[in-house]
Amino acid sequence: MRILLTNDDGINAPGLQVLEAIAAEIAGPDGEVWVVAPAFEQSGVGHCISYSKPMMLAKLAPRRFAAEGTPADCVLAALGDAMPGRPDLVLSGVNRGNNAAENTLYSGTIGAALEAALQNLRAIALSQFLGPEIIDRPDLFEAARVHGAAVVRKLIDQAPWGESEDYRLFYSVNFPPVPADRVNGVRATAQGWRRDAFFSTEAGNSPSGRRFLWVKGGPQHTPTLPGTDAAANLEGYVSVTPMRADLTAHDVVASLGEVFR
Repeated sequence: MRILLTNDDGINAPGLQVLEAIAAEIAGPDGEVWVVAPAFEQSGVGHCISYSKPMMLAKLAPRRFAAEGTPADCVLAALGDAMPGRPDLVLSGVNRGNNAAENTLYSGTIGAALEAALQNLRAIALSQFLGPEIIDRPDLFEAARVHGAAVVRKLIDQAPWGESEDYRLFYSVNFPPVPADRVNGVRATAQGWRRDAFFSTEAGNSPSGRRFLWVKGGPQHTPTLPGTDAAANLEGYVSVTPMRADLTAHDVVASLGEVFR
């Protein structure tokens, strides 16, 4: 199996090292693991692509490249230049922090998987929820490191992939904020919504006296509804959420049609 890896935390991120270990186990001794990741951190860029400017792509080692672009750019760079032929699977992550609930919409980790799905490739985004039980441990990614390969393998072997659909499926996996031996299992979930956990801005001055705004996130441990991603994670479960790039509110189309009759 040929596997392409990317992320939004950057080419030197510890979570990418975890993903490389997961991919090596999945690919096997006869497989290939390719890495095309951002040269610098690209958290929060979503599905952005560098449409109006070029990007530099640097080869760091065999099958390992750094791109001065976004995670979605990295997928495009791999397909169009870095890799000879197409991968069988694209893995994005392992993100430092959760990409559950509303975070999904901002995530560059998710954006890379979404781009891969638009390119008709199987794709999985993986993220590690952080919390007080693991934040001071030597390995923040222990849950992802220990359980990641099994979850990915089950998705490859048994999950639907929607190859014939216009907007094919991809998957978002979030590992819970607990040590690996306290993971309770895996749950299929919907995307949740943290109420009153919005992004906002906070003003501050630089040492030179210039005023800047910092974007800050809301509380991450706000429970979401039962059956959704963040709720499962906070109960110690790995969440697996099937996703598509189609943003249509299909349940509203018929009633909207009545409005414009």
